[in-house]
Amino acid sequence: MARTVRIFGFSVFALVALLGSAWAATAIWVQLAGPARGIGWALIAAALIAAGLARARSRRLGWAVLALAAAVTLGWYQTITPREDRLWATEVSRGVKAQVAGDIVTLSDIRDFNWITPDQATERWITRSYDLSKLASLDMITSVWANPDIAHLLVSFGFEGGEQVVFSVEIRKEQGEAFNEIGGFFRQFELVLIGATETDIVKLRTNLRQEDVSLYPVDLTPEQRREMFMAYVALAQRLEAGPEFYNTITANCTTVVWRLAHVLKNDLPIDRRLILSGNLPEYLQSLGALGGIGSMAERRAAAAISAKARALPPGADFSAGIRAP
Repeated sequence: MARTVRIFGFSVFALVALLGSAWAATAIWVQLAGPARGIGWALIAAALIAAGLARARSRRLGWAVLALAAAVTLGWYQTITPREDRLWATEVSRGVKAQVAGDIVTLSDIRDFNWITPDQATERWITRSYDLSKLASLDMITSVWANPDIAHLLVSFGFEGGEQVVFSVEIRKEQGEAFNEIGGFFRQFELVLIGATETDIVKLRTNLRQEDVSLYPVDLTPEQRREMFMAYVALAQRLEAGPEFYNTITANCTTVVWRLAHVLKNDLPIDRRLILSGNLPEYLQSLGALGGIGSMAERRAAAAISAKARALPPGADFSAGIRAP
């Protein structure tokens, strides 16, 4: 029995040490480069050896060395803070900003680029004021480029008169930088909230990037639409006050779904579809919030807008065209 307990205790110690080392090694790989990365990995190896030797002498001493190594690693990790002074890619160089005066919300730095290629555009930033008493619709837009279970999510708010504004939570890429999921777990990217016109951010995906884009109307009350809009306003103001990190799970475009879920019902359990965002329509349907009629297959077919967007003639009303039956 005593031998079994000792083996179990050592197994737990080894598992914690290996998992912690793997986490630290990945963080160093993301955050450091060149000789600094090699030194960091060497220190991890030295800490593992020291913890193992200490564990051979005393269980408590082994755990103490492991705890000290973890404290040093976390202390270093906490020195990594989000910044605003990097050389940003043009399309994320400005986050949307918001000012509120009663029912009137003024958004500045709304992106309204004219995209020529998937990577080149004529730059244009605009300011618009929106009357929340005229907020008429909310559409969830999914954009799939590879795995159908993974989609980028955007939310488009429509106002009486036909004006639309889209919000998109994204990584704030530096020039020449590309997204990777691992880096998103380890503070590699800052967070940015983009406010944009549909002719910019949606057309970029349908026409230039050739992604599979779908638009789903969401059935909400006027109060719920307003709450959703103001959630984005609050995020814009928070990011203007200070930068934050993007996180692949907790601070990304899928948090849109979580906000929406809590607008509809504030005691919902965590659902895998909050992560597998390509399954958003089914999740919305389970909440009773998915607009449209027919089966799920019929609603998905009706929501597809990429072909409609590409077929629109130059000068056509893009927002009206992608919503045409």
